[in-house]
Amino acid sequence: MAEHTLDVAAFRLQFPTFTSATKYPDAQLLAYFEMAGCYVYPCDWSMLSGNCMQLALELMTAHLAFTNAQVLAGNTAAGTVTGASIDKVSVQLSSPPTTNAWNAWLSTTPFGMQLWALIRTKAKPFAIGGLPERQGFRRVGGGFGAARRW
Repeated sequence: MAEHTLDVAAFRLQFPTFTSATKYPDAQLLAYFEMAGCYVYPCDWSMLSGNCMQLALELMTAHLAFTNAQVLAGNTAAGTVTGASIDKVSVQLSSPPTTNAWNAWLSTTPFGMQLWALIRTKAKPFAIGGLPERQGFRRVGGGFGAARRW
């Protein structure tokens, strides 16, 4: 199992948004990387490992850093602008089409969307089917394997 750590200099090269060491100090990025391990399980597993796991952790780090920077700047609205007016200022936002809260939260930043795409391509759900794999699973009615015709 690989140990995943954050190389801050390499992270800043990979994600130019975070090149400013005054706006994003090293200690803060390291803290976000530590937080990223709470959202993305930081241990390699069969579908997401090595460089892909490192990228997933770095994308979550970037997502957290970007999100918190937006909150500090007072930009807490999330969604796509669907309408705006100038006199007496009015802006309408619509949430992006998502299937769950996790996806909605990740879709609030470009880094979160990249992470979602990585997870969806690497961590595909297991499909069980075909013979002889189905022999270990009970059918409706309690029988094993293929239906027998008498």
